[in-house]
Amino acid sequence: MELLNDIFPIIIYFLVAVLLFVIIILITKLISTVEKVNILLDDVEGKSQKLNGLFDAIEKVGDTIKSANSKVSGLVAKLVTTVFKQKRKNKKSNKEEVEDDE
Repeated sequence: MELLNDIFPIIIYFLVAVLLFVIIILITKLISTVEKVNILLDDVEGKSQKLNGLFDAIEKVGDTIKSANSKVSGLVAKLVTTVFKQKRKNKKSNKEEVEDDE
């Protein structure tokens, strides 16, 4: 029993030392990985900032096309409405002339 009381603390101290060593190595690798991820994220952020100008230009072109399309659609609708109103007026005028002739 006395032998276990002498050996058991030595084994525990050894295992704690190994565990501490492994934790230090893992933390070092974790720090290295975090630095690499940070560099990658900075690169992605820089590239996305460069693309923001392109996306803004595309948005402006899209808005311009939308505005032009709305104007053209309004003009076409107005033209169609005008044509149908003229046809109705012509039909009414023709009916009135026919009635007057009789």
